[in-house]
Parts: sequence; structure tokens; C-alpha cells
Amino acid sequence: MLQRICVFCGSNSGNRPDYRHAVLSLARAAVERRVAIAYGGASRGLMGVLADEVLALGGRVYGVLPRRLDLVEIAHPSLTELYRVESMHQRKAVMTELADAFVALPGGYGTLDELFEALAWSQLGIHRKPVGLLNVAGFFDQLLSYLDHAVGEGFLSPHHRDLVMTSNHPDDLLDQLSVGIPRMEPEAGEIPLP
Repeated sequence: MLQRICVFCGSNSGNRPDYRHAVLSLARAAVERRVAIAYGGASRGLMGVLADEVLALGGRVYGVLPRRLDLVEIAHPSLTELYRVESMHQRKAVMTELADAFVALPGGYGTLDELFEALAWSQLGIHRKPVGLLNVAGFFDQLLSYLDHAVGEGFLSPHHRDLVMTSNHPDDLLDQLSVGIPRMEPEAGEIPLP
């Protein structure tokens, strides 16, 4: 059962209203399921929209913000709890500890960094937490095509490609994440991991 999801999303809002609407829908779906949110702790962009909506609906939001980003991202003032850390590495480690699963929404480099670290850690057996993309307005279509290309070129195994759960609807994605990730057996030539 999901108790807390870590959400990766932009500290900017993007150019389409669809992005904001998707964040609001995810917030509502999480609160309805009594699932708390862990995220990067900022009050700006999609990050701020997410925190504002979850809190307005009576949900819980846990933020993790590196001290040096406090001037750039500006910590959200009303979180359930804000963890101040020293580095981006600590930020990702704390968010991973707080979460039962991960959801990525549209964002830039930071969102992709967090997403791919969560996937790499899953691939390596460092955690067994599901990872999903909320594919708003096809935002991640080209990324998903890249992952398929990486499989075709022999850099990513098909069962590691399957670590990425995808939906354009928050409730469907939360249903997938609730099931968890399937047990993966190493393919021929792969080193089995714990």
C-alpha cells in the first residue's frame, strides 16, 4: 500500500495549462487515497502548485531542500515538514527514504536527474520502489522512444525498460504504482543483483 510518493516536477510551470491541471489532478488523487507527498520543497513552479493543492485539500507534504537552493527555489512556508540538507545528493537520498514510489511530471534537468537516479537505483537493486511517469500531453513521448531505442541498441534490457510505468491519468498511474514492480530475473549474461 502506498503511504507516501515522491514527486519530481519542474520548479517552473511550463508553457501549457495541461501541466498545471495534471499536477492538481495528481494532488487530488493522492489526497483521496490518503497518500502523502514528498518533493523538492520549493514554492515555485509545478512544485509549488503541487504542495499548495495537497495542503489545501488537507493532505501532508514533506519537502527536501538543499540550503544553497533556498534562495533560488524558495522553500515552501507551510509544509507538513521541511528537511534542509547540504547537497543535491542528500536531497535525493532523503526523498528516496521518505517514499514508497516515485512519480515524474514535466520538468527540466533536475526532474530528469531525479527520475533517472530512481530508475538506476531500482535497476541496481538499491531499492524496490516503483517509478512512474505522468505523461501529460505527451511530454515524455520522446523520452519513452529513447528508452525503446536503448533497448533496441542493447544498452537497456527489456525488463529494465519495464521499470518505467506510464500513464496520462493520475489515478491509473497510482493504481500501477500500488501494485509495485514485478520480480525481475536477470537475462542471460547479466549479473544478478540483490
